[in-house]
Amino acid sequence: MEPGTMAAIAAGGQVLGGIVGAKGANQAARAAQQVAEYNAKVAENEAIVLQREKTAQEASVRRQSERLIGTQRVAVAKSGIQMSGSALQALADTYFNREKDAARIQYASSIQQVQKQAEADMKRAEGRAQAYGFKLQATQSLLGGFTGAAQSISSTGFPSIGQSNVGSTPSYLRTMDTFGDN
Repeated sequence: MEPGTMAAIAAGGQVLGGIVGAKGANQAARAAQQVAEYNAKVAENEAIVLQREKTAQEASVRRQSERLIGTQRVAVAKSGIQMSGSALQALADTYFNREKDAARIQYASSIQQVQKQAEADMKRAEGRAQAYGFKLQATQSLLGGFTGAAQSISSTGFPSIGQSNVGSTPSYLRTMDTFGDN
């Protein structure tokens, strides 16, 4: 096989390798974004579950408080005193504590919501960064394939664009001519 043919095959292989590498890197970029989006959705779903848990916890605190208020009213009514003074203060404290507990639960819920949304945003950002890295690899693979092909071709002495070998005698025939002159 002639050196030029071998160089052309090597150059073609390098270009093909660059293209295949770029395609693989692009697929990896898409996969990274899909995984990141999935992880972000999981975090968002966890936020919904946490919010529902906190809503149920708040409702439970309110129900327990209502039972306590009912018990306090019955105890005051049973004792025969009017709802004033210490009895009224105890009832007011129960109402205020209920609202304070509910506010704490709501605050904790909002913090968890923000944390989960930040986690989802971070997952998406990580996916974009990974995808960008894979896209750079794809570009590097293409450039490497074409650069390698160009180097293979230039090292074998192929004519430059615009030059031609048409009409010239191959080197192996020129050496035979020198033997025929004897």
